[in-house]
Amino acid sequence: MHHPHHARRFGLPTATALVMGNIIGGGIFLLPASVAPYGTVSLLAFVVLTVGAVALALVFGRLAERDPRTGGPYVYARAAFGDFAGFLSAWSYWTMTWVSNAALAVAAVGYVHVLVPGHQSKGVDLAVALLALWLPALANLAGTRWVGVVQIVSTVLKFVPLLFVAVAGLFFFDPDNLGPFHSGGGSAVGGLSAAAAILLYSYVGVESASMSAGEVRDPERNVGRASVLGTVGAAVVYLVGTLSVFGTVAHRDLVNSTAPFSDAVNAMFGGSWGGTLIALAAVVSIVGALNGWILMSAQAPYAAARDGLFPAAFAVKRRGVPTFGVLVGTVLASLLTVLNYTSGSGGVFESLVLITTFSATVPYLLAAGAQVHFLLSGRRDEVRAGRFVRDLVLALLGFGFSFWLVAGAGYAAVYQGTLFLFAGVLVYILMAARRAATRPRAEAAADGARPAADPAA
Repeated sequence: MHHPHHARRFGLPTATALVMGNIIGGGIFLLPASVAPYGTVSLLAFVVLTVGAVALALVFGRLAERDPRTGGPYVYARAAFGDFAGFLSAWSYWTMTWVSNAALAVAAVGYVHVLVPGHQSKGVDLAVALLALWLPALANLAGTRWVGVVQIVSTVLKFVPLLFVAVAGLFFFDPDNLGPFHSGGGSAVGGLSAAAAILLYSYVGVESASMSAGEVRDPERNVGRASVLGTVGAAVVYLVGTLSVFGTVAHRDLVNSTAPFSDAVNAMFGGSWGGTLIALAAVVSIVGALNGWILMSAQAPYAAARDGLFPAAFAVKRRGVPTFGVLVGTVLASLLTVLNYTSGSGGVFESLVLITTFSATVPYLLAAGAQVHFLLSGRRDEVRAGRFVRDLVLALLGFGFSFWLVAGAGYAAVYQGTLFLFAGVLVYILMAARRAATRPRAEAAADGARPAADPAA
């Protein structure tokens, strides 16, 4: 069920906010401390990664020109390589979204503790985490108009304090705080790679506009623009924010910091109100990211269900949103969140989070590979590519960036993610068997509807 008058509600600002909001989750608030042990070489790693992420964003824009339907990477993989590749893309993306949504909800609880200090029970923490999941889910169920409103408001609310710290930090910048260019032993190239491995997943979400292309106004133009603007906007916040924290918090303190942006605010203005300000920005940031990622969790199965590769219920849309997909994704994330607080062991949860780091890369690799395929197979007109060499270089850069994501995920993530990917093969087999079983009945019904041939003819 599709209602055209509810589709394409996202203009360029909303689509850009969706990309930026999905890229910038809660991780940015810890990133400066995470990469501080490697020295300022990590700033160079940011620049290198940004080039790869922007290349991938441009590839998604080109692919959306060719096929501006909802589903993004899934649509491109299926068009280039067939049903099975399309299914693997959709399955990987779907599992990545709802597992990472659970992780985001759990991360929000830590920041709520800063805002509301004091002893917290597991029951209260679980309630807060579930609230963080279901409030954005309700906005999604209300339709694309509300998704857009929440996304723009939350992106502005988290962008302002982050930009404030980034810009104000430049006035309090002390080069003596930076520490060495490279620390931690080994070569500078090794330090660059190690820092990049931590930073790589900061750019997951670059595909958000193409994933919701069917709900974007004038997607042939706006998906590419939103992808690049959102990625560059997130990169500016990341890079300038990290640089400001490096320059305001002494390196020896930053390495051991658990709240680097809060420490930066306190170092700049004194007092201890920085922690409250940044915790509030982090909660808003995570809720905004959940608003966008809950929509993403419904878009991949929606596109696959439309082609018969996922159960048909996922293809139902109301008010421009695949409501069944939103509900299923949120319920699965909720169950995983409950598991996190009741299992008594973090091992299961950490393993599932590892799966997301690998699962995010599969759709990227297939989408970038699809662009290379279209260009090399003489279908450049379908991509409306302009110059062949430029777009081929961009596609290869995007593929290289995606491949680097796989390498940065680590052995455990690749191993566990691959097992989870293969588990999806069983779902594909069941759906393929169902399609094969219904096809003869459909053909028989069509034959019965045809007029009988004249025997004398």
